Amino acid sequence: MKKTIFRGAGVAIVTPMHEDGSINFEKLRALIDWQIEEGTDSIVICGTTGESATMTDEEHVHTIAAAVEYAAGRVPVVAGAGSNHTEYSIWMSKEAKAAGADALLHVTPYYNKTSQRGLVRHFLSVAEATDLPVILYNVPSRTGMGISIDSFRELAKHPNIVAVKEASGSIQLVTGIAAACGEELDIYSGNDDMIVPILSLGGKGVISVLSNVLPHETHEICQSYFDGDVKRSCALQLRYHSLIEALFSDVNPIPVKEALNLMGREAGPCRMPLVEMTDEGRARLRDALLEAGALS
Repeated sequence: MKKTIFRGAGVAIVTPMHEDGSINFEKLRALIDWQIEEGTDSIVICGTTGESATMTDEEHVHTIAAAVEYAAGRVPVVAGAGSNHTEYSIWMSKEAKAAGADALLHVTPYYNKTSQRGLVRHFLSVAEATDLPVILYNVPSRTGMGISIDSFRELAKHPNIVAVKEASGSIQLVTGIAAACGEELDIYSGNDDMIVPILSLGGKGVISVLSNVLPHETHEICQSYFDGDVKRSCALQLRYHSLIEALFSDVNPIPVKEALNLMGREAGPCRMPLVEMTDEGRARLRDALLEAGALS
């Protein structure tokens, strides 16, 4: 059986920015400290929520290294290293390892996409590039392609491919992955509104946007389930449903950065082409934060 990277709630952490769009490393340190103090089980850096798509290579590597430094071994750091270019993904994987990351997150190739045969070869190539454990990231709504059950079954045979962040929104697919791969592939929910359903199928937790604003509570959704208090876990999942919806009422990470700004956490703006929320959207988000107890 492969080693689990983490159990519980890993935060798909935002990358705080100054008003000029440069990365605010002081605020990133503060966010990481707060997340760990509140019980977050892993820091997932330079993912979609972290705006890695608009980072330069130097920024990307520097941000991974900063997260490793700030986390200081308290929780695992999972580094986004995926790309639609296999050789680039291999290079970034090696850079992330050199920066001290504990694991890698690799998304399916986007735009140029590939066949399932090409997808398997792509992921096997990046898995061979380092000895770090790899989390596959299945998010067809972002990339235009998904991983098939047969591909999951084949990929799970590789010793370095240990988990999937499953964000297809399909419980049927999650059930199929669990049945096909068993203990050879851990499953993390990639959708905050599906944490408990995926835990019920043997999932190990969530890689979460919600954790950015409610780290303790998101951890508790998972921990309550692991402790056998399924009723409390379900109640927490439902309690924060309105906030989860508000956090995805615009393109991620626009709402979550706005939420952190409303909370005084100073996440700053998103980089273009992502723009600020409308007044109507901001009002809805504020109401959801108030209802969830994240604002007073």
